[in-house]
Amino acid sequence: MTPLRDALGRTHAPWEGEARIVSLVPSLTELVCDLGLLDRLVGRTGFCIHPREALRRVPKVGGTKDVRLDLLRRTAATHVIADIDENRREIVEEIMGFVPNVIVVHPRRLEDNLGLYDLIGGVFRRDAEAAQLAAAFAAARSELAAVAQSLPRESVLYPIWRDPWMTVGRDTYIAAMLAAAGWDTQPAAASSRYPSFAWDEPWLDRVQCVLLPSEPYAFTAGESAEIFALCGRPVLRIDGEMVSWYGSRAVAGMRYLADLRQAWRGVSRAGG
Repeated sequence: MTPLRDALGRTHAPWEGEARIVSLVPSLTELVCDLGLLDRLVGRTGFCIHPREALRRVPKVGGTKDVRLDLLRRTAATHVIADIDENRREIVEEIMGFVPNVIVVHPRRLEDNLGLYDLIGGVFRRDAEAAQLAAAFAAARSELAAVAQSLPRESVLYPIWRDPWMTVGRDTYIAAMLAAAGWDTQPAAASSRYPSFAWDEPWLDRVQCVLLPSEPYAFTAGESAEIFALCGRPVLRIDGEMVSWYGSRAVAGMRYLADLRQAWRGVSRAGG
C-alpha cells in the first residue's frame, strides 16, 4: 500500500474506529462530505458552506484564519484537516499539540487533486468513493483539455483583492486551473505567490482580458466598470469558487471553465 503522506511529509495511517473530523477549509469540507463522511464531521469554519443544508448541523469553530481553539477543543476531534495557504501556521502548530492527527494539504496543480482524493479517502477508508472522484476528474480534465486545444491561448489578469490590488502568481492552484483552460495569468513571474500590483505595470500590456472573480473579494459590477476604465481590457465576471476550490469541486470547476471559455470566445468573435 502506498504511504498516505500529507503536504508536510507526515504519514497517516488508515483510521480504525469512528473518526471525528474538523475541516478548516471550505473545499476540504465539501470533499469530506462528497466522500460520504458527513456523519464524521464534527466541526467546520464559518466559510464552509457547501453542501449548505447538510452543514447546518455541523458546529462552527471560527474562520479559516482565526480558528477558535476553545471551540475546536470541545469537538474532541481525532482529525483536523488544514491547508498551508488557507490556515495560519502558528494556529495549525498549536492544534497539533492537542489533536492526535492533523492532515495538512497544499494543492498547486490540477493533478494534485488525485493525491488529495487518495489521501483523504485512504485515511478515512473511503477508497471506492475516492476512485469514483478520480474517474470523474479524469473525464472532466480530458473535456477541458479538448476545449483549450481548440482555441488560441489568452493572457489574463485575475485580481483577487483591492486596497491593495492583488493577483495570483503562476505557482498557485488558481493559475493552474486557468492555464488548463487556455488562460495564462499575468504576470508571468512575480516575487510572491499573491503579488500586489499597480495599474501602470509594464506586464499589463500583455493582458487580453480581465477575469473578475466573486471571491475572495466580492467584486461588484461597479468595480468591473472601474477596471475596464483603468486598463481598457474587456472584463469577464467569473465564479471564484469554481476556480479556487479544489477537491471534489475541481470536477465541476473544469466543466464550468470549459463552458465559459467557449462562450467567451464566441462573444469575443462577435464583438471583434
